[in-house]
Amino acid sequence: MAFHPIAADDDDCAVGVARPYAWIVFALTFGLLISDYMSRQVLNAVFPMLKGEWALSDGQLGLLSGIVALMVGLLTIPLSLLADRFGRVKSLALMALLWSLATLGCALAQDYQQMFIARFMVGVGEAAYGSVGIAVVISVFPKHMRATLTSAFMAGGMFGSVLGMALGGAIAAKLGWRWSFAGMALFGLLLAVLYPIIVKEARIAPQRAAQAANKAANAVKRPLRTLFSSRSVIAAYIGSGLQLFVGGTVIVWMPSYLNRYYDMATDKAGGVAAIIVLCSGAGMILCGMLSDRLCRHSPERKVALAIAYCLGSCLLLSAAFALPAGPVQLVLICLGMLIAAGTTGPCGAMVANLTHYSVHGTAFATLTLANNMLGLAPGPFITGRVSDLIGLQAAFQLVPLVSIAAAAVFFYAKCHYHKDIARLKGERINDPVGESVVEVKL
Repeated sequence: MAFHPIAADDDDCAVGVARPYAWIVFALTFGLLISDYMSRQVLNAVFPMLKGEWALSDGQLGLLSGIVALMVGLLTIPLSLLADRFGRVKSLALMALLWSLATLGCALAQDYQQMFIARFMVGVGEAAYGSVGIAVVISVFPKHMRATLTSAFMAGGMFGSVLGMALGGAIAAKLGWRWSFAGMALFGLLLAVLYPIIVKEARIAPQRAAQAANKAANAVKRPLRTLFSSRSVIAAYIGSGLQLFVGGTVIVWMPSYLNRYYDMATDKAGGVAAIIVLCSGAGMILCGMLSDRLCRHSPERKVALAIAYCLGSCLLLSAAFALPAGPVQLVLICLGMLIAAGTTGPCGAMVANLTHYSVHGTAFATLTLANNMLGLAPGPFITGRVSDLIGLQAAFQLVPLVSIAAAAVFFYAKCHYHKDIARLKGERINDPVGESVVEVKL
């Protein structure tokens, strides 16, 4: 049977993980991420129904979406620290249970205030899942697969968004919007029960589990410093968040855009929007694979690729929203979204390689914090408020310009990248249990 070494920072600490089991861990963790985003994005498919039934403004609708991302941003670091300390597997299962029950609460909401509270709790449940989940995934695969794994795993968010909007729209058209939320909740509850039964902490990190009882209270202080160990990592956080302002906003508002400017019914708008989001998910994977292939012997290309993805998506989406509604516009939107989230893989690989294994959950939580506080939380809300003033079409024409700011941040990273490599390549960090040292590499 083939084995993967665990992708810890120190090869001497690596533990053999059976390849079939590693892919089972990936599949189940990926499945829960899909459930996460199905519960989050099903709301977008029923925006028109909620707007009509409760007489809501675009700003109120944007807040229902943005509150989830806001809570993810605020809570991801503290909850990820708890997961790193007390066990990632059981933490993931508890998160899934909470967001699924909260999604069920959305189905039972009787007014805007109740829906807001339920969405608030969805955000609490989902707060640390992405960061802790990817930490679990990269721990059972080789280090050289990190960009591919990060982009493929995070693409689960796109696929979950696709299913959430497409299935949510179809269910809402036939059974009503409440059943859309209920269906997503039941799927999440099923996976939440299965996950801890199949995925065991002792199997994915046996040495870490055995050493946990011996760690001192200050054991993670030095590894925590690696979260902000270089200007390149800080720029990766910021640039990734700014770029997701664009992709996240288009995902949230696309069903409403199609409903208003293409006169599509809820189910059809959800289906077409799902295709656009699918393009983004596929592009995320392809861009991550391209990053691993091109950057194995030239790591600075990661930053150059991130800049190219930002500027390319800005050009394509700006051209798309300058055109009238029609097939050409939809094609350009699909092409723009294909590369809009392409920075996910390079940024994830950089964060993983420049932080200590023991705090990878917290490292990805920091990346998630930036993604949500700079992109996913303010994007839908700001766009909704702008839409109330000048219309959704005009608001969409402004959104792609944020990618220019993201490209500028990545250019700053590129200016300092070689210097950071020279400094970090030889830097050595004591292992938290004092048994080994590790070399930080890009």
